[in-house]
Amino acid sequence: MTDAGPKTATIAGDAGGGAVRRTGRALLDACDVVGGMTLLQWRILRAMIPPTFDYDESLRQLYKVGVLSVGVVVATALFTGAIMVVQTGGYVRSTGTTSLVGWATATAVLTEVGPVLIGLMFSGRVGANNTAELGTMKVTDQLDALRLLGIDPIRYLIVPRFLAMLIMLVLLTCIGDVFALLGGATAGRVVLGIDFRVYWQSVIESHLLDEFLMGLLKGFVFGGAISIVSCYWGLRVEGGAVGVGRAVNNSVVTAAIAIFVTNFVVSVLWS
Repeated sequence: MTDAGPKTATIAGDAGGGAVRRTGRALLDACDVVGGMTLLQWRILRAMIPPTFDYDESLRQLYKVGVLSVGVVVATALFTGAIMVVQTGGYVRSTGTTSLVGWATATAVLTEVGPVLIGLMFSGRVGANNTAELGTMKVTDQLDALRLLGIDPIRYLIVPRFLAMLIMLVLLTCIGDVFALLGGATAGRVVLGIDFRVYWQSVIESHLLDEFLMGLLKGFVFGGAISIVSCYWGLRVEGGAVGVGRAVNNSVVTAAIAIFVTNFVVSVLWS
């Protein structure tokens, strides 16, 4: 009976110490990831001076990253705009404020919902593929073979991917904005009976140039974040096919966190 107290205290102390160790290890791992991504970004920027990256690889990446993602972005944007209108249907019917539907939909789509959802879809499709491709090159020693041939993998492989994601996510955000507004107009007409002219007049009279530009800036930042994250995890792959799968999972999760964090930062700085 007398030993129960000390034993209980020892168990509780071990449990508390284990929690502290796990928390500390997680913080150290997070710092290691952030530091590694920062160094990779510096290496990419340094490799771009002078701009002598591979032209053919850049075109291939622009096509793969941008053109092949148009269908996914269009589908996402159409339903995003439609859902924004449908969600306001009850309020519009009860108040008769049909003239505000276009303004509300455009504001939400251009500034927040559109760039974030398009960024997440882009991360899941392009970022994951990029990590898997680079990871496969790493485990099959193709990156080491490039170095033996005197070719810098950062300049030859990473820089074209980085530029392609920056450029194409901005363009895809523009396309997504247009189709999101089209989806909202269609849903407003079919579900709420709002005339197309009323909807588009509300959008035009809202003067949402600042919101549109902020959405493009977010697309630019998201493209940079996704490219850094996906390339970082691809270059860190170890352990064969299992390592590639683990890296892809880490890439998707990290990119999603990066999108939400940078979205908050850009929104605060812009306002």
